[in-house]
Amino acid sequence: MTPTDALIQALRPDILGLPAYNAGLSAAHVRQQFGLTRIAKLASNENPFGASARVDAALARALADGVAIYPDPACGALRAALAERFGVDGARLVFGNGSEDLLSVAAHTFLARGDEVVTVVPSFGLHVICPQSVGARVIAVPMRGLEFDVDALCAALTRRTRMLVISNPSNPVGCTMDAAQIKRLLSCVPPGTLVLWDEAYYEYASATPGYADCLALLAESGLPWLLLRTFSKAYGLAGLRIGYGLASDARLTDLMNRVRTPFNINHLAQCAALAALADTAHVEASVEHVSAERERMRAALVALSYAPARSCANFLFFDAHEDALALSQRLLREGVIVKPWREPGYTGCVRVSIGSREDNDMFIDALERTAQRQINGMPAELL
Repeated sequence: MTPTDALIQALRPDILGLPAYNAGLSAAHVRQQFGLTRIAKLASNENPFGASARVDAALARALADGVAIYPDPACGALRAALAERFGVDGARLVFGNGSEDLLSVAAHTFLARGDEVVTVVPSFGLHVICPQSVGARVIAVPMRGLEFDVDALCAALTRRTRMLVISNPSNPVGCTMDAAQIKRLLSCVPPGTLVLWDEAYYEYASATPGYADCLALLAESGLPWLLLRTFSKAYGLAGLRIGYGLASDARLTDLMNRVRTPFNINHLAQCAALAALADTAHVEASVEHVSAERERMRAALVALSYAPARSCANFLFFDAHEDALALSQRLLREGVIVKPWREPGYTGCVRVSIGSREDNDMFIDALERTAQRQINGMPAELL
């Protein structure tokens, strides 16, 4: 046995048993692997419009100031801007290297070995991986017909539940709970349980008529809660990694700030987020594009005999009628990257992002060709 073998064998079982998060493929990798020039990257829910032009200007100024100085650990300017927008005490805000960073910080702050966490399946992988990394037991409640099963979620909550993790809109499905469902779910949460409400796709969902005001409902609940949002999606800053959380009580963020690394948001990301937040027109244009293209893509999928789930986000989730990985591999050869879902029970499902009109057309055309080849029984080596 080598020293490295000994080290690995001595690790906590929680770490050894963790699944790897599927971060998807880069366009450069697919381009090189298949010798392609045109790639439609529709696996990571990125904004096809990119960032606001104001962000470019802000980054140029930030670079001119130099990068030799540590960033503001408190994210003071951005904190003040968000506190003003929400009308809250800035001490209730906490910042992360993407909202996914805050999932890890929250798990390490509020969970211990043996604690129970309730979430849904299919789910965003880190909603499961982060609690498991600290030894928590995750109870994943299956959706019913690709919609939230509020009855089952309520039944899963017990006095042993230390955290309830919900993404609304759901990632990967895209569905949402209405206000009555949210109120009912929150009414079932036992004392001493943290509600972690992941609203990464808030900007897209809020443009949907009837979308519930989750922040207001959480505030009315009287429960301890943490609401997560991000600049990666509608704001187009995925490459800079910055997200934030708003908590019910500043004591919660104070605890999280003791756990997170002190300089987890770099200076460029802070400057970019502040500029992006100010450009509401860019966000509105991005959301309008997604709303229109999402419905156009839905209709095209239906015409190809697929049935995408209801979505208020910038992606669609659908049953591929076959192994999703096999379909995704055929699409890769056409230059289209989608995300085959790998959770047990959903390995026949695909999540596809809403991209530019050209990329969306490329996906639909490729799907039609590859699906027809599969139907016609073309040899696998030609697919």
